[in-house]
Amino acid sequence: MIDKNIAHIRATIAQNQRSNYIFSIIGWLSMMFAILTLTALIIDLLVDGISRLDWQFFTSYTGTNAEEAGILAAWVGSLLVMLVTATTTIPLGIASGIYLEEYAKKNWFTDFIEVNVANLAAVPSIIYGMLGLSVFVYNFKLGQSILSAGLTLSLLILPVVIVTTREALRAIPSNIREAAYACGASKWQMIWDHVLKYSFGSILTGIIVALSRAIGETAPLIVVGAVAFIAFLPNSLLSEYTVMPIQMYRWTDYPDIEFQKNAAAAGLVLVFMTLMMNGVAIYLRYRLRKKIKW
Repeated sequence: MIDKNIAHIRATIAQNQRSNYIFSIIGWLSMMFAILTLTALIIDLLVDGISRLDWQFFTSYTGTNAEEAGILAAWVGSLLVMLVTATTTIPLGIASGIYLEEYAKKNWFTDFIEVNVANLAAVPSIIYGMLGLSVFVYNFKLGQSILSAGLTLSLLILPVVIVTTREALRAIPSNIREAAYACGASKWQMIWDHVLKYSFGSILTGIIVALSRAIGETAPLIVVGAVAFIAFLPNSLLSEYTVMPIQMYRWTDYPDIEFQKNAAAAGLVLVFMTLMMNGVAIYLRYRLRKKIKW
């Protein structure tokens, strides 16, 4: 009887080891597929667009001549739109996540809010564009401006920041909260001085991921009135604008192969901006975690 139990245990262990090995292989292949896809995309953009990356390309407006056209208005517009999006989303998203996780009572109403916040993260981006058109462009009379675009993208990524903040706060061990209370800290002191300090690295990562999604969005900005052709820099947040994805879309619509090279070069710039944002997040997270001693 004992021998049968030992044999059964050994067979179970061997089966679990095989399952782990198979899962590891599948995970490794999936990771390599993603890396190879990204590498192929970057190589393709480099081959087509590297010849167009010069100072003139960054400091010129778009035009009908491919060799003289640039992305000045597009990258400035992208930066301004992302500035509005970040300054709106970060405080609202973190504050909402803190309230739902630390202050809100657990009842049917908060459960309803949590479910809807999670569902909003999966809503197609063009729906947010229609919402932004109705609320910001028409009702608030902000027009087809940078401010309308930034607020629309803020609605798009706000659920992601809220969910990320909640998960980061939830991952902090309860003994840190108890230790803060034992030292006489108030609830807000416990959150500000302890919980946020330990969770900010993860929150920051979620924010950068959300902003990386926003910087590449096209559909909601087309709906709220981004201009496809613009030859001036915006002088305020209520000015007309264009952004990198829309500029790329306009160039790819031209039959001239030179404009396709411009689109590839703009794609390289957009990928570089996204990688820089993620690089900053990784660096800050590393520095924050290095200073924290559990």
